[in-house]
Amino acid sequence: MQKQLVSSHQIAQIVLRCLRDGKSVEIESLGRFRSAGDDSFSFAPPKAPRIFLAHINEDSAIALKIFARLKAAGLNPWLDKKKLLAGQNWPRAIEKAIRSSDFFVPCFSKHSLVKRSRFNSELRIALECAEMQPLEEPFLIPVRLEDTIIPAKIADKIQYVDLFPTFEGGVARLVQAIETAAKAKVSS
Repeated sequence: MQKQLVSSHQIAQIVLRCLRDGKSVEIESLGRFRSAGDDSFSFAPPKAPRIFLAHINEDSAIALKIFARLKAAGLNPWLDKKKLLAGQNWPRAIEKAIRSSDFFVPCFSKHSLVKRSRFNSELRIALECAEMQPLEEPFLIPVRLEDTIIPAKIADKIQYVDLFPTFEGGVARLVQAIETAAKAKVSS
């Protein structure tokens, strides 16, 4: 079966058709187009902060739970298991997602500290991105999934959130930290 390529013109036509039918169209990381009647439309950029969730495979189940809670809180989390498409160059897509995120949330566990994995390179990219942020704007918000240490390079400078002993309480603190920091970014 031959794959049919869709041109940007064809995509624009589909979007226009939806808008003329009174439907809204959301394009991830770009925003939402809405019909405003009489052949015009409005555009609203995404309001929810974009959050990159970094984890190792052994912590996928809890990362999925965090993803669901952030999404339910009206935030825009990014998780490889939910956002990567089949056939996508995942190292490039992950780096792009980190660099375009408003926040980077690394999930630390006993396993993540000792395993050689993509998690470490994602963390290095995030630390590089954090260097570019204004000094008082949080970007990196580490979470501990269990009672473990955070690397000194991070723990010496950045406050972390514990998702134990109560997961829900920890996630509530994470959401509060993101929402507070996002409001501060908008008002500055």
